[in-house]
Amino acid sequence: MTDEHRKLTPGDWIGFLAMVLGMFMAILDIQIVSSSLSEIQAGLSAGRDEISWVQTSYLIAEVVMIPLSGWLARVFSTRWLFLASAFTFTLSSLACAFAWDINSMIVARALQGFLGGAMIPTVFSSMFMLFPLHMRPMIGVIIGLVATMAPTLGPVVGGWITDLLSWHWLFLINLPVGVLVCVLVTVFVRIDQPRLEMLKRIDIPGILLMALFLGGLEYTLEEGPADNWFQTETIVWWATVTAAAAILFVWRELVHAHPVVDLFAFRNANFSIGCLYSFIIGSGLYGSVYLLPLFLGRVRGMNSFDIGVTMIVTGAFQFLSAPIAGILSKKMEPRLMLGLGLVLFGIGLWMTTAMTNEWGFWELFLPQAVRGVSLMLCFLPINLLALGTLPKEEVHNASGLFNLMRNLGGAIGLAAINTALIERFDMHKAHLAESLTPARSQVFQMLDGMSAYLGGLIAGDADAAALKTLSRLIEREAWVLTFADAFLLLSIGFFLALFFMPWIKSVKAGKAPSEAH
Repeated sequence: MTDEHRKLTPGDWIGFLAMVLGMFMAILDIQIVSSSLSEIQAGLSAGRDEISWVQTSYLIAEVVMIPLSGWLARVFSTRWLFLASAFTFTLSSLACAFAWDINSMIVARALQGFLGGAMIPTVFSSMFMLFPLHMRPMIGVIIGLVATMAPTLGPVVGGWITDLLSWHWLFLINLPVGVLVCVLVTVFVRIDQPRLEMLKRIDIPGILLMALFLGGLEYTLEEGPADNWFQTETIVWWATVTAAAAILFVWRELVHAHPVVDLFAFRNANFSIGCLYSFIIGSGLYGSVYLLPLFLGRVRGMNSFDIGVTMIVTGAFQFLSAPIAGILSKKMEPRLMLGLGLVLFGIGLWMTTAMTNEWGFWELFLPQAVRGVSLMLCFLPINLLALGTLPKEEVHNASGLFNLMRNLGGAIGLAAINTALIERFDMHKAHLAESLTPARSQVFQMLDGMSAYLGGLIAGDADAAALKTLSRLIEREAWVLTFADAFLLLSIGFFLALFFMPWIKSVKAGKAPSEAH
């Protein structure tokens, strides 16, 4: 793909690292608002049902842009697409900071996600187009560290900024970074040339069908669990529209002479299975980052800062393990390295299923450390196995699809997790309530003791207060069991992923992709 004898200049390095910084900014902003939604809700006078759209609008818009970015990069070149994406992302971040109500915030966040979405896959494809084969493991470490640490650090950084300053600064911090990225990319990035003649063959119906399909899918997945899925008319309607758009989109892209997304990349077995693993890794990465703050806030009652301190363990071990993963990627067979990473991530998730209501920093330290180490072991080989066997001209398009699968894995994984949380909580609460009735002597004695204790502390009905306290205890324990079930569900997915390993072909070190088919 890349000429092995091409000499990289300092400008190449500066431009590429600027692109990596832009990608970090775009991925970080997916999760940076998650620990500050209550503050944003209060600041915008938004309703409880409305505030979730601060995240949902970003995700829907981003998931539409990611596969489209491959076509745009071929038309306008990597340099100009990334510059446009970074510049407009920065402007829309400014609009988010000055949003005056929830509607203006939703529009600004959608623009931020859509316009910034091109930065992520463009960095992945640039690695294969700019760097020679022997340097890709090292570059993969850099990209992998950024792509996996950003979702982990998002809630941490967001909570810290909001506590120190205000929620507006979640978006204002993008301004100096965005300006720096734009300047460096303009001056130093020289990877490919524009092909403006492709604009004459633009597949507008394909773009519209893709937007309707992916946007509808993301909406259905986000709103489905809360709306009890297909028992509400809105979800049924959107699911029907999504399914129809998906069928028409696939048909259009397969028969059109100049498709906006080339689905024939899936003919490559390594790429197809690599996308499946990207999907699984996305579900585990985003799922664990979603579940842990919920547990710490709902069960332990921690604030944003304490949650951030607890969750920093995963990011710290990702950072510490990056050099080791880079060395292993040069010495270990990629499939073996990927299998080890999947097993370790599954074990890290499974270890969390032993949680109790007293778990905090130190109890969660080892499970998080294991997951942090395993992420780099997963990320490096899967990039090589999925994208490293494709011809140069297919990398831009394939990179968009590959990154799309990771985001869809996160979206579908979160929908499954939210559904499981709702159903398992109701089940566990009912079972605990059945076993802890006042008719049982042990429960009666406990309530009697609580009533006597509370009688000396409150002026009201001590018996009613004791029953209310017991109810809260039942809810707390039901949540603990529910979160344990959700972590178990994720861990099973990682162990089952090993089943597909025999169908993926290894890329041997020192061979060009064309030789590895």
